[in-house]
Parts: sequence; C-alpha cells; structure tokens
Amino acid sequence: MEDPMTLTSTDPLTDLLNGVRTSGAVFNRSAFPGSWAARFEDGSPLALAVLLRGSVWVIPQDADPVRLGPGDVAVFCGGAPYVIADDPATEPDVVIRSGGRCTTVRGEEPVAARTADAPPSGTTEPAGTLLLSGLYPADHGVPSRLLAALPPLAVVEAELGTCPVSSAVFEEITREEPGQQILLDRTLDLMLITALRAWMTRPGAQIPGWYQSQSDPVVGPVLRLLQADPARPWTLPALAAEAGVSRANLARRFTALVGRPPMTYLRERRLALAAELLREPDATLARVADRVGFSNAFALSAAFKREHGVSPNAYRIREPRAKT
Repeated sequence: MEDPMTLTSTDPLTDLLNGVRTSGAVFNRSAFPGSWAARFEDGSPLALAVLLRGSVWVIPQDADPVRLGPGDVAVFCGGAPYVIADDPATEPDVVIRSGGRCTTVRGEEPVAARTADAPPSGTTEPAGTLLLSGLYPADHGVPSRLLAALPPLAVVEAELGTCPVSSAVFEEITREEPGQQILLDRTLDLMLITALRAWMTRPGAQIPGWYQSQSDPVVGPVLRLLQADPARPWTLPALAAEAGVSRANLARRFTALVGRPPMTYLRERRLALAAELLREPDATLARVADRVGFSNAFALSAAFKREHGVSPNAYRIREPRAKT
C-alpha cells in the first residue's frame, strides 16, 4: 500500500493545480431559444461555462465581449459579475446568484427557470443554444495561489482541448442516485483542470512568470528546495544563501516570477500538502503538522482554516480517501 505520508515533487503546473478539490459544486444546463441574456452574480471564485450547442457572447465586467463556439470553455476567476448572451447588445433578463439561484433582474423570485433537465429517453432536446455552467462555492476548493495565477477570463477553444463533459455525460452525473454530489464535485474539478492545462500550455501562449520561474537560475533552485523539503525550518536568509544572492535580491526576483514572496509561497505549499495528507485514513493532525513544517497541530489548524475555510477535521470528514 502507498505510504500515506510520502510527498513527491511535481512539475509547476501540477504544483499549481494541486489542491483543487471542491465540495458542493453547482451545475446548470440551460437551453436558450431566440434572444436571451443572463447575468452571473454568483460570487463564485472560479466558474466554468461550456458551450454544448450554438454560439454565445461572454461579456466580462470592464472588458471586451468574447465569442464562444461549440465546445469552447470559458473559465471565470475572481468572482466579478459577467454576462453570457446571444448578442452583446441584448440586455439580461435573468440573474444567476449565489448557489445557482435564478431571479429576475429586480431580484424577484421565483423566475421561470431555463435550466433544461435531461430529456426523456427517445425525445429530442429543445432547439437553441445549449450551455453548461459549473460554479465553485465561495468557501470551498480553490487554492489562493491558483486564483492569483489566473486572469479574470480564460477561454479554451475546442481545438485546444476536449471538455470531458458532453450532454450525454451530464445526463449521467445529474441522475439523483447515491453519490451524486461527490460525482458532481469531481467532475467540476476534472473540467477545470483539463481546461486550465490546455489554456496554460496552448501554442503561442505568453508563458506566465510562475511557469518561467522553474528555469530561472536563482528562483528555480529555491523552488525545488521548497518543494523537496517543505518541512525544513527555512528562513529567507537560509534560502538566499542557498541561491547565492542577497535576501533583497531573492525576495524581489521570487515575488516577480512566482507572484508572492518566498515565505508566503512556502506557507501555501505546506497547507496544500497538509490537505493532501489529511485525506489519508491513518494520518494524525500532529503528524501532518510535523511532516509539512508546522510547529504543532494547533498552528497547522489555525493556518489551515484561514486558507481553506474549514478546520482540518472538517476537511478530513468532507474529503476522505478510501483505503486501498
């Protein structure tokens, strides 16, 4: 059986996406005939929209409209409102709020839902645009490092990567049977990771600083030290000595490429690893704290709750890993 306390080094993309694990994902499949527009004010830190049929326009807040074709995926980051419509000039007539709740633009409810349930077997889906949206709850499953690395809107065109969820797959995962919510949660995680991998590695993409950092002669070795031995009591002077530069030089260069200071990166990495280890059935909080570099279980618990929004014990209950 795999050693539950074994940590392995990762490539920069895996390291960034590590810890993406939601609970309480919200999905909607909506059929829109004719002229329509929906404003999203759900506050989700991360959300996806997958166009299954037709064409739509995505209108981010304070940005130019972007057209989506069939199979394209839009990833929204940061929780700012946005509009999805048949045309940029169409005024929204519905608003999607927290938890996927649908109201009129004046906040009245209920509103006639446009969400299309799976059609009965042997029938044809209604004509028009077919849009699948997935929302991450505001307090679950999104590492802060990932949010900081993404733009407000990232569009993955169909030819860059295939979305793992089709209309037929959506029928399966939305059937009200035991285990449905965990299936929805992991499906949303898979959709996000698939989309971001395609977007971040697309041809001609401007390589972000956090990705370039791995090959930087100063920052790259420091990152590998922190990834290989996160439990070591690192300090900025010790890291600077390893890199052969001054503390100020390391802090400035590391922050410019990675997006946060070295010690902040180390704290976030320790917490991401703690979340991974807490899912092991035999791992105690004290042992995890020692393994990832916290002085004691109390220090880990306090930092973990600030980062993930729940206590380590609550996270363990929510995200168990089956024994093998």
